[in-house]
Order: sequence, then structure tokens, then C-alpha cells
Amino acid sequence: MKNLFAFIFGSIFALGLMISGMSNPEKVLSFLDILGEWDISLMFVMIGAIAVAFIPFQKAIRHPRTILGETIALPQNRQIDKKLIIGAVLFGIGWGIAGICPAPALTLIGLGYTQIWYFIIAMLIGMFLHHLWAKSSGE
Repeated sequence: MKNLFAFIFGSIFALGLMISGMSNPEKVLSFLDILGEWDISLMFVMIGAIAVAFIPFQKAIRHPRTILGETIALPQNRQIDKKLIIGAVLFGIGWGIAGICPAPALTLIGLGYTQIWYFIIAMLIGMFLHHLWAKSSGE
């Protein structure tokens, strides 16, 4: 049952990414180009996503359980530290260069965009390098 829910909600999310244009790198880069020909339409997508997610997130914070009764493991660290800032900056730079972040990248696989594999391979290498770094620094 859990896998069925994951498949259904994941499919709805992927469909939303495709319909909204969030999985179109050119549209994302146009949104990020605030000094050029700025395409503001993705801001409305983000506002809509925040509006839809706000109440469920508040509920999850108060009662961290799924609809199937499983515990949701919420992060305990609320500190804004150097690692968080560096990670956010690297994520933002990657998003700004490629116009893609991980979830839309996976939808592009399903749409048959073979060029997305360059992004996914680079992302996996980055994750592996972070894993090695975290392991060597004792985190």
C-alpha cells in the first residue's frame, strides 16, 4: 500500500512539474534571468506549491506521522551553519547553470531527454564525493 501511495503521489508531482514548466530548463533559466527577459510565471507555480503544502507541513511538524501512521523523521538540527550555507550556494549555482534540480531531472528521464544523464551523473558524483568527505571528516 505504501508503494502504491508513493507511486500515485510521485506521478502527480512529476505531472505537475511537467505541466508547470519546472522540468523545462529553458523556462527555469528564463525565470532566473531577472536582469534579462524575466519569465515570472514560475513564481506563481512556487506560490501555488507553497499554498498547497503549507497546511500539511504544519500538521507534519505538530504530528509527524504519515497517513499510514508511520513516523516521519524530521531534522533535529535547526542551526544555520557553514555546511548549510555552502550546500545551498552549490545547489543554487548548479540550478542556475543547468536550469535543473533533482526532481525535474528525474521527470526528464521519463520524457526521454537523454542529455539529462550528464546532469544526473554529475549529481551522483557530487553525492558520492560528499559522502567520502563526510566520512573522512567524521560526520
